[in-house]
Order: sequence, then structure tokens, then C-alpha cells
Amino acid sequence: MDSTKKAAKIVGVLFILAAVTAIIGLILYNPILNGPDYMINGSEHANQVVLGVLMELMLVVSAVGTATTMFPILRKYNETIALWHLCFRFLEAIIITVGVISMLSLLTLSQEFAAAGAPDSESFQTSGIVLKAIHAWTFMLGPLFMLGINTMMYSYIFYKSRLVPRFIPILGMTGATLVFIYGLLVMFGVIEQISVWSILSLPVAANEMILAVWLLVKGFDESALASLSAKK
Repeated sequence: MDSTKKAAKIVGVLFILAAVTAIIGLILYNPILNGPDYMINGSEHANQVVLGVLMELMLVVSAVGTATTMFPILRKYNETIALWHLCFRFLEAIIITVGVISMLSLLTLSQEFAAAGAPDSESFQTSGIVLKAIHAWTFMLGPLFMLGINTMMYSYIFYKSRLVPRFIPILGMTGATLVFIYGLLVMFGVIEQISVWSILSLPVAANEMILAVWLLVKGFDESALASLSAKK
């Protein structure tokens, strides 16, 4: 029981850490992702971009951490879905890492552009567009598409097991559905990723924060854990 309480607190901290680092990382990327002068601005704000990279790497660690910490608990209720969640969460982390590599590559390209003095800007711009596109797609596939799948799986187990109050996994499954649909609409070019439709991602973000706070304060429901132990 003590190990389960500890695991709950770790998961809560990691969910909060993931949300904070994801937001900060995106803000720090602003000089190299936005504006027509990103080739120059990226080089001039190299340390800021690298700090953004570190934030996203912390996001990757947090994603892997939540998956591995929750797995021993989730598998007691549904081992198949728990294993799927673990694998898909790792896949989400890999996708985000690819986006991180694209940002580091874009930073190198920006620095080479600045060092060249008067370079052939067309070739640099073409490479820059490709690297920015890679980051945009990984940002869609990881924090939207894969997040929807992962949230649906652990929320379903939480709903069936009653490890947390049912309003939390209900919000989680609702948010997972919306963010998954959001990802599909972006993928097919129906809507822009950064637009008013971003509101579709708010329920899943709210679910993670509510779940995180609940796990930090209350932990997993002891009666649900005791009920499982009695069945064994």
C-alpha cells in the first residue's frame, strides 16, 4: 500500500512536470519557429532554443516516467491495455524526441546561415521549411494523436477499477476523444493546428491536471486496491 501511495505521488508530479515543460518549451522555441527572420533569430537566441530543447527532453522523461510508474498498477486490472498504454506512451516519447532533433538541426542550420555571411538563402530556407515541418508533424502526432490514444487507455482502466473518482476518467475519455479528433482534423488539413480549434485539447489537459492533483493529495482509492487484493 505504501508503494502504491508513493507511485501515485510520482505520477502526479510527472503529469504536472510534463504540462509545464511542454508549455515552456514551445514558448522558448518562438524565435526559431515563428516569423520570417527565424534563420537569423534562431542563431541570435541559440541558448534560448537549447533551453527549449531541454524542456522537451524533460517532457520525454516525464512521459516515460508516467508510463513505467503506472504500468504495475494498471496491469492488475487489465494487463493487455496496460501493456498497450506502456508501448504507445513510449512511441509518443519517441515522436517528441524526433521533434527535438529537428529543432537542434534547425538551430545548426541557423548558425551556419549566420556564419556564411551572404549565403544562398534559398537553399537554407528550403532546408529550414523541411525541419520546421518535421517539428510541426511530430507536435501533432505526439501531443495530440498519441496523447488521445494513451489517455483513453488509462482512463478506461481508472473508470472500471474506480482507483480514482469516476468523474476524472470520464473527463479523461471525453478529452481523449476530442484531442484525437482534433489530431485527425489537423492531419487531413481540415483545420489549422494553431487556431481557435485548439480549444479541443483543453479537456484532456484539464484531466491531466485534475488527476495529478488528486493523486498528490488523495492517491489511489484504498478500497479499490483492497478489493483487488481480496480477489487474488
